[in-house]
Amino acid sequence: MKNIVTIGGGTGSFTLLSGLKKYPVNISAIVTMADDGGSTGRLRDELGVLPPGDVRQCLVALSDSSDILRELMNYRFENGGLKGHNFGNLLLSALEKIKGNFSDGLDEVAKILNIKGAVIPVSEKKMNLIIELNNKNQLDGEKQLDHNKEVRTVGVKRVFLKPKAKTSHKALKAIKNADMIVIGPGDYFGSIVPNLLTDGLAHEIYKSSAKVVYICNLTNKKGQTENFNLHNYVDSINSYFKRSRIDFVVVPTIRPSQELITRYERQEGKGSIVDFGDINREERDYKIIKAAILKKSGRAGHPHQSSTSSFIRHDSDRLAKAIIELSEMGEGRMIKKII
Repeated sequence: MKNIVTIGGGTGSFTLLSGLKKYPVNISAIVTMADDGGSTGRLRDELGVLPPGDVRQCLVALSDSSDILRELMNYRFENGGLKGHNFGNLLLSALEKIKGNFSDGLDEVAKILNIKGAVIPVSEKKMNLIIELNNKNQLDGEKQLDHNKEVRTVGVKRVFLKPKAKTSHKALKAIKNADMIVIGPGDYFGSIVPNLLTDGLAHEIYKSSAKVVYICNLTNKKGQTENFNLHNYVDSINSYFKRSRIDFVVVPTIRPSQELITRYERQEGKGSIVDFGDINREERDYKIIKAAILKKSGRAGHPHQSSTSSFIRHDSDRLAKAIIELSEMGEGRMIKKII
């Protein structure tokens, strides 16, 4: 049975893992611990716990428990002193206090939810993301990416962790044993890059003999990845490995409808849809996989997707199928469209 390791966080990982769990593979989901917004941020500040939000989403995605239990984990209180808090976040934080550390508490929730695979915090140390803007101003915290107007007007130059955070032993072990490493999908600077910034992870991926796959972002964010095309994303990710390490990039076979493109451009401006047109760049050393991975409907596929990002997104089952077929290349199976 193949070992597939995913790297990301948030709704992107939720989408991929929900589909992958249906296949006979060993799944290890490495999750960013840089989130500091909403319920997660309040719990970090008030209780001194590690951020539970992205981990909770991955647990629910991999859960084989009843629908009501999965719904309970995602339940968000709407009134009273707990307003805005998520039940699953509270459970993870309470178990961290009871067990004495986040990983042991997570293991207990994994048992309750009967998950398929493992959810692994990329670090068991406090991760604090610093955003350096093009005007050299620095913003403190991952939540600034979406809530600070300066990000959109000035633009992000780079992000880094302060203080540095060491990659967890479990995450490094998962990479060592991986047959395939899947990066994304997810918010680029918020969910993907923070993982690669932890001490040890990028180097372990660099050394790995596993296939490394990047599920290319579908949309760009103003001030962050404005006007990025697939090559810009790959070049940026490879910069964290200090060499070319991406083997395959998965992109959709078709563009979203013009109606959806117009909605995005109205909010994010021109260049908000990732350009997959220039895919024949000669100097690239990665293969491009074209697969039917776009969600057909415009309805949100995740319980808490309500922003524009809920419209143009990956289809969970189709995306997982493409990843599984890619993992079986060389074993008598081949994806039809490889460029």
